[in-house]
Amino acid sequence: MSYQLTSQLQNILDKSLHPQKIPGLVVKIESGDGSFSWQGSAGNLDTGSFYFIASTSKLYITALILQLRQEGKLDLEDTLADYLSSDLIAGIHVFKGVDYSDSITIKQLLAHTSGVPDYFEDKPAKGDKLINTLLKGEDEYWGFEDVIDRVRTMKPFFKPGTPGKAHYSDTNFQLLDQVIETITGEKIARALQEYIFHPLKLKNTYLYQDIQDTNPPEIYYKQGKLHIPRAMTSFRGDGGIVSTASESMIFLKAFFNGTFFPVDYLEDLKKWNKIFFPLQYGVGLMRFKLPRIFSPLKAVPEFWGHSGLSGAFSYYCPVKDLYFTGTVNQAAYPNLSYKLLIKLVNSF
Repeated sequence: MSYQLTSQLQNILDKSLHPQKIPGLVVKIESGDGSFSWQGSAGNLDTGSFYFIASTSKLYITALILQLRQEGKLDLEDTLADYLSSDLIAGIHVFKGVDYSDSITIKQLLAHTSGVPDYFEDKPAKGDKLINTLLKGEDEYWGFEDVIDRVRTMKPFFKPGTPGKAHYSDTNFQLLDQVIETITGEKIARALQEYIFHPLKLKNTYLYQDIQDTNPPEIYYKQGKLHIPRAMTSFRGDGGIVSTASESMIFLKAFFNGTFFPVDYLEDLKKWNKIFFPLQYGVGLMRFKLPRIFSPLKAVPEFWGHSGLSGAFSYYCPVKDLYFTGTVNQAAYPNLSYKLLIKLVNSF
């Protein structure tokens, strides 16, 4: 490991600090063959800091689902009706007068091709978007039935599985949580511990459940902190995991290296649909790919993995065979983590 490279990487972190945007950040980078490993931090986070990984949690749910598939406990073409009662899910997807709720598949949930509205960022029939309520600092708790009741007031975006259509929805992963609980007979926190955290010997990774838990620092929104512990206990597998950069790295490498499911499953995940620029979504897997027009001097390689609203990220860059984990801990500016990734990968 050259001193020049590590100094350059640390310099990038130091220069990324901004009093109004990024008061602290932490990053870990490793090569696929293990020949390079570096971790750095700046500002009010250190290399051992806990943080909310937010929607990066979805990658853990994907790993769990694919492990259940590998064990023969589910098939990606199974429908919600195979695991959840009609009374529980009826009315979450009524499109042009037809209720498709029972026929939504596991694969469509993973790929955000179900058309089901997002309880978190889409607007209900009455009231404001839930995300807007939280960003104003108004903390609240919700359970799965609250999610379903809220979604029933919303209009779906398209018929499930419509070719070329995808709509990112946290509801999809709340539903996957329920499927996992039905199959395993365990609450989602326990299932994650049993299938993911314990096998990898992760001691500092867990689903946030205790509003008194102050291990993860509060997420910044612009210059202020979001004190929303009740909400953070409500996200579950769609966005409620706490981890560190080091333990996120252990999971990320395990995800791509066949620890949880056969490596050849990965090809099935890379069926990309646009969600919001410059991100695309496959089957439980996010892709960050910046068109050459935005980086004419030096092409930015693509990344596979996931990121979250908190500024957390876990990505693999196949061209460079490099893994990146960490957070900028800022919810107001979602492009900050991607700008950081580009600077870091261009150092190699």
